[in-house]
Amino acid sequence: MSALELYDLTAHEVHDKLASGETSSKEVTESVLRRIEKVEPSIQSYMLVTADRALEQAEQADARRRAGECIGPLDGVPIALKDLLCTRGLPTTCSSKILENFVPPYDATVVERVSSAGCVALGKTNLDEFAMGSSTENSAFQVTRNPWGLDRVPGGSSGGSGAAVAAGECLVALGSDTGGSIRQPASFCGIVGMKPTYGRVSRYGLVAFASSLDQIGPMTKDVRDCALLLQVISGHDSMDSTSADIDVPDFTAALERDVKGRRAGVVKELMGEGIDADVREAVEQAIGTLEDLGVTCEEVSLPHCRYSLATYYLIAPAEASSNLARYDGVRYGHRTAERVEDIVDMFSKTRGEGFGPEVRLRIMLGTYALSAGYYDAYYVKALKVRTLIKRDCEKAFEHCDVLISPTSPTVAFEVGERADDPLQMKMADLCTMFGNLAGLPGISVPCGFSDGLPVGLQIVGKAFDEETVLRVAYAYEQAAGYHRERPVVGG
Repeated sequence: MSALELYDLTAHEVHDKLASGETSSKEVTESVLRRIEKVEPSIQSYMLVTADRALEQAEQADARRRAGECIGPLDGVPIALKDLLCTRGLPTTCSSKILENFVPPYDATVVERVSSAGCVALGKTNLDEFAMGSSTENSAFQVTRNPWGLDRVPGGSSGGSGAAVAAGECLVALGSDTGGSIRQPASFCGIVGMKPTYGRVSRYGLVAFASSLDQIGPMTKDVRDCALLLQVISGHDSMDSTSADIDVPDFTAALERDVKGRRAGVVKELMGEGIDADVREAVEQAIGTLEDLGVTCEEVSLPHCRYSLATYYLIAPAEASSNLARYDGVRYGHRTAERVEDIVDMFSKTRGEGFGPEVRLRIMLGTYALSAGYYDAYYVKALKVRTLIKRDCEKAFEHCDVLISPTSPTVAFEVGERADDPLQMKMADLCTMFGNLAGLPGISVPCGFSDGLPVGLQIVGKAFDEETVLRVAYAYEQAAGYHRERPVVGG
């Protein structure tokens, strides 16, 4: 395969070519950078491309390989990083004007880990401001487009990473998932995206949105790449008090295990009202494929799942209200240049200028839910419902190994289509939120198309049982073959 097509390969395919000497990391990186140059004006997935640094890292990977010192299967593989992961010496904006000129003095733990694995960092990808959104239209700087249809959104908030993987602008990427922000854009962009169990991957250096929900995870072209990247970023980190001190299994070894006899629960509440007919049909066909593979599929109920949206939009904004209080124009980030009367006026003008409308809305909503007289009525009640949702999942897992649903109720919608309908915008994460509220691992894999746009199948597993999730996802993927499809963009 020529260098011009290297950007379209998976990471494990590139690894095989690197190992055989058929190509070099520099050639692969150059191929991806040419691809970025060609399609980025249409896609706008990147906030920052660090081409010179990437080529230098690629040459270092090639030198290691020539010396017989290859670090591992991702050594020399180009990766994109969501722009809310701190990167030492490089801007980390969270796609917000309030952090437009912020350059962290340290790397996030996951950034350190992919660097130690030899990955070639291409740059930082666009997102909804502070990860608050489902379409990447809330970025303060640009709107990312879906490679499958440039009039469509790529999903959010990790839309930049999802679009970059789908368009061949990187081989793998990192995103973050607070209510579906990896899985939903993975579904919209026809790629694989995984939210690990809460605590499986360190959040140190991830700019916080909702600390009890946020989780970093891989976005890749297939499940094997997902397992490889998850392997690299997983593991305990003393810098993160919520990081689980638990052994990390060999995720790639799990892929080859037979799924015959596994039990999948099809979530009744996520297969009916609100789910597009074409999406439901694609998921039903995927269920048939799983049954052909020997997986027993049966309907299960998560009765409190219907309250996920309301519960999420009390808990997440409440935590955001607290987390975003640090952006005050004093310690770092934007400070208003206008004349101010006092420090309160400075705070108000700074935050008014620096935060976009969606972020301001969520801060106000969260502050209201935490305020005196409303704390018990809203926030505490939401925490109780969160416990009920978690118990529903635990009960379902008494009889099932995984839970199955659509990843999103619809395929990618048009840019601007839901700008004036905030409820419909938030409904895009209807199927994914329960996984965050319960802290469970979940993956989205391509399972078909509707009007030429990808549909995603969501597979959710028990806490810290990413092995089973990946095994079922891999078996389905290999049988269905949708992961081989690529969008035509840029000629």
